[in-house]
Amino acid sequence: MKLRNPAPTIGAILTLLSLFVSLPLDRAVSQDKPTYRPTGEESSLVGVIFFAGMPPERRRLDMSADPVCETVNPEAATEDVMVTDGKLANVLVYARTGNTLDTFQFDLTTAKVNLEHKGCQLVPHVLGIQTQQVLSIVNSDPTTHNTHATPRNNPEWIQSQPPNVPAVEKRFTRPEQSIPIKDNQHPWEKAYIGVFPHPFFAVSGVDGAYKIAGLPPGQYTIVAWHEKYGEQAFDVTVGSKERKTLDFTFTFPNN
Repeated sequence: MKLRNPAPTIGAILTLLSLFVSLPLDRAVSQDKPTYRPTGEESSLVGVIFFAGMPPERRRLDMSADPVCETVNPEAATEDVMVTDGKLANVLVYARTGNTLDTFQFDLTTAKVNLEHKGCQLVPHVLGIQTQQVLSIVNSDPTTHNTHATPRNNPEWIQSQPPNVPAVEKRFTRPEQSIPIKDNQHPWEKAYIGVFPHPFFAVSGVDGAYKIAGLPPGQYTIVAWHEKYGEQAFDVTVGSKERKTLDFTFTFPNN
């Protein structure tokens, strides 16, 4: 006699449901999207982040809690507002929405993104990364650090790292605009990571300049985010093989 397969139990059903719910949102959404393939018509978006008004003075960091830090970086200063000749650094610029972003998913770059404990500060102070891209964390100081990520949409994690150990590698599975990163042993060490499902993001340098390359022609909402002054957003249309310029100006105080 041929036996029929037993009906699934309630426990098995709940287990399957929990596995589905636990899938990263970006994976669940993007599975039905085709992968974008470059056509040769891609463009670039460039610009400068200006700062209007008198910028606040950078403050010297008190690293006396760790004598090693005082030794390796005696002139350390805050990095939340860095203005040089009226240009603002550490502004995260990215495409928030766009017809191409809504239609396609994008290949993951194999390049690792580096975050370094150097001079008892996190370098760079602001960075962008794609979902599932490898974040490589290095301790270049002769003292122990820990790296503590406190996301809203991704799992929280903390990793201790003594001197002269291999890099720690982490990934983020869900998009998130600005994940705070800190060092609990050295509370002055802070950084921010933007996680995106596409490669269209950049961070302004000390000259205020940024560049987003390989942008498919289309309409986009471009956002410039700063940890202290918030965000600005503009809608732009990028043509075929165009070098589009989009500048932003942050004003002190803006609130």
